[in-house]
Amino acid sequence: MGMRAEVVAPFVAAAVEVLSAEAGVEVHRGKLWLETGGIRVNGIAALISLVGRVEGLVMLNLDTRSCLALVSAMIGEEQQRLNELVQSAVAELCNVIAGKAATKLSRLGMETNITVPSLIIGNDVTISILRLSRLVIPLQAQLGKLELHLALKEG
Repeated sequence: MGMRAEVVAPFVAAAVEVLSAEAGVEVHRGKLWLETGGIRVNGIAALISLVGRVEGLVMLNLDTRSCLALVSAMIGEEQQRLNELVQSAVAELCNVIAGKAATKLSRLGMETNITVPSLIIGNDVTISILRLSRLVIPLQAQLGKLELHLALKEG
């Protein structure tokens, strides 16, 4: 699956913009890599599907410590468990990132719609997406790290 930079860039930009604005921290992108096979979750992952000119999967993957620190900064109140409030915040974060990226794609003439997010919660959980290749974009902030996984194709 070849992902053009023009398709990937809106997601990276949206993730950095949204995380910076919501958590009030500086976010840095690490070195990207291509991955196939299962996705390991050690905390929480939010998944959103895309349909339209760009189709595929967007996933935000956070370890528990980073997730709790990020959500605590977002809502201004310390969180110590992956409770419903934290889960809702992560789902909304992924939703806003995907929505902002879809808007950016639309401005480039690539109409794309997103689905509602799904959450996977647990330690040492593997999400199988069979042989679908995805681009992994590590994002680092002083609150912790997260990974943005993109498995996209132009339709």
